[in-house]
Amino acid sequence: MGGFFGAISRKKVIYDVFFGTDYHSHLGNKRAGMIFHDADRGFQRQIHSIENTPFRTKFEGDLPKFTGNAGIGCISDTDPQPLLVRSHMGMFAISTVGIINNAEELVADTFSGPGNQFMAMSSGKVNSTELTAALINRKPTLVEGIRYAQEVIDGSCTILMLFPDCIIAARDKVGRLPVLVGRNLEGCCASFESFAYHKLGYDDYYELGPGEIVKITADGVEQLAAPGEEMKICAFLWTYYGYPNSNYEGRNVEVMRCRNGEIMARDEIAAGTMPDVDYVAGVPDSGVPHAIGYANYSHQPYARPFVKYTPTWARSFTPS
Repeated sequence: MGGFFGAISRKKVIYDVFFGTDYHSHLGNKRAGMIFHDADRGFQRQIHSIENTPFRTKFEGDLPKFTGNAGIGCISDTDPQPLLVRSHMGMFAISTVGIINNAEELVADTFSGPGNQFMAMSSGKVNSTELTAALINRKPTLVEGIRYAQEVIDGSCTILMLFPDCIIAARDKVGRLPVLVGRNLEGCCASFESFAYHKLGYDDYYELGPGEIVKITADGVEQLAAPGEEMKICAFLWTYYGYPNSNYEGRNVEVMRCRNGEIMARDEIAAGTMPDVDYVAGVPDSGVPHAIGYANYSHQPYARPFVKYTPTWARSFTPS
């Protein structure tokens, strides 16, 4: 999985992007990066491994080096990103979340002509974010390029791009992964998780539909491509990956998990198969609300046989 956060404002956004990205740490634990744009200094970027050290610890020392009113950051379980790309569309930074099942076929097709190369290799494989950028750059305009990339990719690709004057956000074509826009008095942000911008003082403003492309500035959102009609959001977000106080498609994660537990108990009672147990329990963290819902509906006692040590563990997963 992975997650991202971007902000563009009439004020500096270094700390908004720093904390907004950090609030996505439950979605990945391999690599992370941030990139900012300043009118005088241009683009400034840093990428670190977060496999053994939390995001916040890795990047705190970089904050004094950054400046700018626009920036994006990402947590990745795959490749180093965001990447900085120069093309016929100008200079931009790009970050992606998703999976490309046909990467090798797309690489072979992109290599079919002379003068093509990939630079951001990861463990001998082409960086999927660079591949996405290469696909976008095959078309004359940005919208055409994003549409083309999303069409030829087998899998899912949600895109966040930073230009000197705006942020471009594009949700994957069937909306498997969420993209939400928050707004405050100074500007706007784009986020995978809604709670991330709520904690930073942004209000709900806009949620992208499947395949929709928008341009985000400090003043608001401009639609560049309308959403499609087919929606297949990833149900695993509600049941496992998503943070408890986030909302997807207007439905809260914690409420959804409790409801799932209630339905499990309801169906057991209806079928006459309710088990005889001492306690109902959930495996932390995502299993806990399911168990609470089950226990409340079935009137069986809830208990915690699994107690997880959390103060220094960097993400929500329980270490084996």
